[in-house]
Amino acid sequence: MFQKPPKKSLNITLKTPEEIEKMRVAGRLAAEVLRMIEPHVGEGVTTEELDRICHDYIVDVQGAIPAPLNYRGFPKSICTSVNQVVCHGVPGPKTLKKGDVLNIDITVIKDGYHGDTSRMFAVGAPPIAAQRVSRVAYECLCVGIRMVRPGIRLGDIGHAIQKHAEAQHCSVVREYCGHGIGRDFHEDPQVLHYGKPGDGVELKPGMTFTIEPMINAGKRHVKLLPDGWTVVTKDHSLSAQWEHTVLVTETGYEILTLLPDQSL
Repeated sequence: MFQKPPKKSLNITLKTPEEIEKMRVAGRLAAEVLRMIEPHVGEGVTTEELDRICHDYIVDVQGAIPAPLNYRGFPKSICTSVNQVVCHGVPGPKTLKKGDVLNIDITVIKDGYHGDTSRMFAVGAPPIAAQRVSRVAYECLCVGIRMVRPGIRLGDIGHAIQKHAEAQHCSVVREYCGHGIGRDFHEDPQVLHYGKPGDGVELKPGMTFTIEPMINAGKRHVKLLPDGWTVVTKDHSLSAQWEHTVLVTETGYEILTLLPDQSL
């Protein structure tokens, strides 16, 4: 995800079949990292240990590049956002404790193309409130992805996500959003997780972008911590996020960051 920049003319690239195949590979690799790290998430583990394990796997096993490392100065290879952290959490020495929930955000580069995905993890049995916001965030992701098809507009998707979140008495973060992706980490268009039906870019086959709603259990307002990266909820409420990279096909969508044995 990234902070919304000022509006400008859009430069949306429609991917060729060769580019799409490279993105399938990168997406699969990103999904494999999330599967690999799951057994390592536990009580007493530090987020910087999780970062090291993911970094070594991406570089040494997959022969790929961890996209976040040194991107705009980001110091680590993954993002780890714990409890009230909305996004861009920087892995560090703090240990995970029982009841924590966290989002791990993975982006890999393989043969020049990016695969970007994230999911929620729990340490032990999380509180009911944490389970609930995580579930609602996942439902919002599914609501958005299932709308993807040629002719629909991004405002339709954002509106559907917002409507579902608010019906569950949660809120949608507005300062950060999904994005086009391909050869570049962040491409046009912006993918807002709120909006009005009929607004925004019309989807066309060959477009690739992320859908990654950030859902708060409390109010939608966020603040940036002094490290210049970590975004937290202003009211200290829990936040959750799930993310996939999606391709617009001739008839609908293809999720590029699902493994063969996974489904939405």
